[in-house]
Amino acid sequence: MKTHVFRLRRGSDLLKALQEYARTRRIAAGTVVSGVGCVTRARVRDASGVAVRELNEPLEIVSLMGTLSAARTHLHIALAREDLTVLGGHLMEGCIVNTTAEVVLLELDGVRFGAEWDGETGYDELAILSLEERA
Repeated sequence: MKTHVFRLRRGSDLLKALQEYARTRRIAAGTVVSGVGCVTRARVRDASGVAVRELNEPLEIVSLMGTLSAARTHLHIALAREDLTVLGGHLMEGCIVNTTAEVVLLELDGVRFGAEWDGETGYDELAILSLEERA
């Protein structure tokens, strides 16, 4: 396993920056094990897979986790409001970093993440492949 530790700065779109990081480093399979910081604006999708919520307020990132690769990203985020209530969901484009976002990512050995259509869920779901297999 290889460990990546980096910081995203003010104005970065959290999801886009993570996807770009995985692409430029050709990460075949990785997991975000820690993500903390704050955002000025957030977009998250709820568990229905349909409703996207936009939040235009300062929010603390209290958790960020999931899988990512150069081919596919699936991340969940938990955010705390100023009154300390917490909400979360599927990370969408439009979560804009305020002062910082500190990320710890583990790059996994021997596997590659891809995506394959799952007719039951209606989504491209995680395909876990050996490094030699095609997605």
